[in-house]
Amino acid sequence: MDCIIRKATSADATAISLVVAAALRESNAQDYSPEIIEQVQQNFSPAAILNFLGKREVYVASRDGEVVATASLDGNVIRSVFVAPACQGRGIGHQLMATIEAGAVRSGVERLRVPSSITAQGFYSSLGFEKVRDEFHGAERTIIMEKILRK
Repeated sequence: MDCIIRKATSADATAISLVVAAALRESNAQDYSPEIIEQVQQNFSPAAILNFLGKREVYVASRDGEVVATASLDGNVIRSVFVAPACQGRGIGHQLMATIEAGAVRSGVERLRVPSSITAQGFYSSLGFEKVRDEFHGAERTIIMEKILRK
């Protein structure tokens, strides 16, 4: 699928929020309760996205001018990787992750971490990440995964 990956701008905040909400409701709902989905979704309002833009390197993938995916790098931690459900399985997530990894290598990062949902664990494993441990925030299970980058 042809898409353009670029750094996100404040004009993308609402679109990013909508992609995250759709992915949570349609993809993550198989592994998490509606209460957990709602709780996580609240962390990705347009205002929260604007806040992230000032603290992280946030990227979007767009197709025909529409934001269809997002991912961000916060130091050595990959955060908020979401692909619109209609675009999943088409390589967009892999393209975003390659962009994130390249930026991390340029910044001198040697070890990347990602707090993975249960839903995304297989995706990250396919990219060479390995499980380090589970973390629980109430009933929400997050899998901490790590990848050592080659120099």
